[in-house]
Amino acid sequence: MDLINTPAPDFRLFDQDNVEHALSDYTGRYVVLYFYPKDDTPGCTQEACEFRDAREVIAKLGNATVIGISKDSVKAHKKFADKYDLTFTLLSDPDHRAIEAYGAWQEKSMYDKTLMGIQRSTFIIDPDGMVVKTYPTVTPKEHAAAIIADLQALQAA
Repeated sequence: MDLINTPAPDFRLFDQDNVEHALSDYTGRYVVLYFYPKDDTPGCTQEACEFRDAREVIAKLGNATVIGISKDSVKAHKKFADKYDLTFTLLSDPDHRAIEAYGAWQEKSMYDKTLMGIQRSTFIIDPDGMVVKTYPTVTPKEHAAAIIADLQALQAA
């Protein structure tokens, strides 16, 4: 599913503090929307901590905000955010509606079994709500640095 140069699918989901968020709440600023498989697992923790450490730099680029989405519960997100001092929004999508809308719900193979799960992926959404950059597969290490470079390039264009 290629969402590039299309309106980003809107959603209404609850964060780690049980506050409801919609993508449309962020109109007028860049959004780095990333989907990840599970709270407090090695790759997801590395990616979240990189976003935490880069949050101030990202925020200076088009008033950008980072939002993470997984199907974990609000309670699990709260525990994850508190444990690693995550300073950005984590949204719970237990029915995986937003996850599916962005094409991040995919068939995966693990231990010779095929199952459905979240494909680690990221989308940059511009201030007008358009998807301007996609990362259909992500390696957690150095991902935040790539996001920063791409936000800088988008602002320079």
